[in-house]
Amino acid sequence: MTSTATSVQVCDHPLIQQLLTRLRDYQTPSGEFRRRAAQMARFLVYEAMKELGTRPAGVETPLGPAKGTVLSDYVILAPVLRAGLILSEAAQELLPNARTYHIGLRRDEETLQAISYYAKLPDALPPESRVYVLDPMLATGGSAVAAISLFAELGVNTVHLVSFVAAPEGIQRVHEKFPQVKITTGAVDDHLNEHGYIVPGLGDAGDRLFGT
Repeated sequence: MTSTATSVQVCDHPLIQQLLTRLRDYQTPSGEFRRRAAQMARFLVYEAMKELGTRPAGVETPLGPAKGTVLSDYVILAPVLRAGLILSEAAQELLPNARTYHIGLRRDEETLQAISYYAKLPDALPPESRVYVLDPMLATGGSAVAAISLFAELGVNTVHLVSFVAAPEGIQRVHEKFPQVKITTGAVDDHLNEHGYIVPGLGDAGDRLFGT
């Protein structure tokens, strides 16, 4: 694990980097892309969740009592539709009891601004909630900021963003608005092109995941 900044973690594990290489390859077919993306999602979510809080718990083994720990955080998963579903599936495998709130955002291709089309959230959340915003591509940062803002309005202070690939422009935009947000990603790429796509990136994650 290496860090480009105190709040940005780039996962440099060889298995993650090998998976990312296959995802970047434009010749990787949709079925394999989805399979590899699911594997990478598990690794990234696992790494991001190492910060989860715990409390002591005792259990009985076949040979007697043992000291252990259980998770203590109120965890919320917030996948950004549609590509974020691949990350939420991995997160739900690890934390099947976590609450999941789907965030529907699409990008206006002319203005590059995020447009909300779905967000069903409760009127209030526990202040100790820990939210994981899940979106494979952190490009302009518009979708990430829009998603994080929804939880900030509910008083949530602890938000962690998980992505496959991030652009410097997107990281900067997120931290200008929410400097406390942590980001876990597989790579920080070079830049955004004139259309707001990450270069070199891996293309449109949603299209490649779903074969559209």
